[in-house]
Amino acid sequence: MSGVQDDKTSETGHLHAMAEVAAIDATEAGDAVPEAAATEGAGMSVDTAPSPWRRLVSSPVVMTFFFLAVTMVLFSILAPGKFGTTSNFEQLAQNVAILTVVSIGTTFVIATAGIDLSIPSGIVLGEVFALKALGLVTVGSGTAVDVASEDTTAWYVVVALAASLLSGLLLGLINGFTVGYMRIPPMLATLGTLGGGLGIALLLQNGVNTATYALNSVATGQVIPGLSNLVLIGLLVVGIGYVGMHRAVFGRHTLAIGSSEESARRVGLKVERHLLKVYTVGGLASGFGGFLSVAYFSTTSVAGHSTDNLQAITAVALGGTSLFGGVASIIGTLIGVWIPAVLQNGFIIIGVQPYWQMVAVGVVLILAIYSDQLRRRSRSRR
Repeated sequence: MSGVQDDKTSETGHLHAMAEVAAIDATEAGDAVPEAAATEGAGMSVDTAPSPWRRLVSSPVVMTFFFLAVTMVLFSILAPGKFGTTSNFEQLAQNVAILTVVSIGTTFVIATAGIDLSIPSGIVLGEVFALKALGLVTVGSGTAVDVASEDTTAWYVVVALAASLLSGLLLGLINGFTVGYMRIPPMLATLGTLGGGLGIALLLQNGVNTATYALNSVATGQVIPGLSNLVLIGLLVVGIGYVGMHRAVFGRHTLAIGSSEESARRVGLKVERHLLKVYTVGGLASGFGGFLSVAYFSTTSVAGHSTDNLQAITAVALGGTSLFGGVASIIGTLIGVWIPAVLQNGFIIIGVQPYWQMVAVGVVLILAIYSDQLRRRSRSRR
């Protein structure tokens, strides 16, 4: 008799697991896994779905966008002819483009209920690897590092980009292996690679930054007239991230693991392998961010990205991605990246100390996380 009960228990658990992953497959982009869908698949009663208006108001992405819009309108009123100008918004877009690229990769990591603190080392290694690759290309009596922006070629760009992506790939593979296969907590694993990566970058550079203008046209040029290449690249990465998270199997599996790692295993997902892929995506985004950084600032910055991990995590959290996993929004991350930048820019323009930006972002972040906890409690009670 006990054997029959064990079989039934196992079957029920398997049904719960299958229903939970199926619910994620059916969920629209960026929405939480509907509890009703998961319980329905297991043969349990189902609550009625909330009204469209209630879903709209309770959406963290909508609320974040509303906060950003109100903030921008307020600054436009307080500083007419200064904040709301086209040139100011163009500068803002360029300022957030690199962080946007990095934050898209971070969104995938946090969607699995993980975290990546190694972002600064990924960016710095991306810069250093790009520079070292350019140093291997001989140009006359010098190297490609010394080439002026107007004399650069596509080959120089490809070599530097490949090197940056290689550094990000290696970092991501190490993070993914330690988290997925060695079962080291993500915070500790990526804290280790943060220190190790920065140490390697400092060793390669002897602690000294190096300038190069060879890649400058990548960031400051305009393939589309009126639109900076840096902004265009950021938008392309957002588009790729949106498809990967919300329209591809890869994203559904990522959300399934973040929602319940054990349930994902029960339905046959190879969790360790997928975590390896997710952290590799995060590493590649950081390495690419390093490439864009050295192209935009025309120099390496071995000590200049110490808070980029916190900025990326903040942007992701503000955008509605749950730090507990299972819920993610690429568009929300794009909006979340803009909030600190707009606050800092607006405070400077109206004559308020920009340090208040950190206070404001801290308050908004706490409210966003608290709101996420309330939504989780509400779902668990249904």
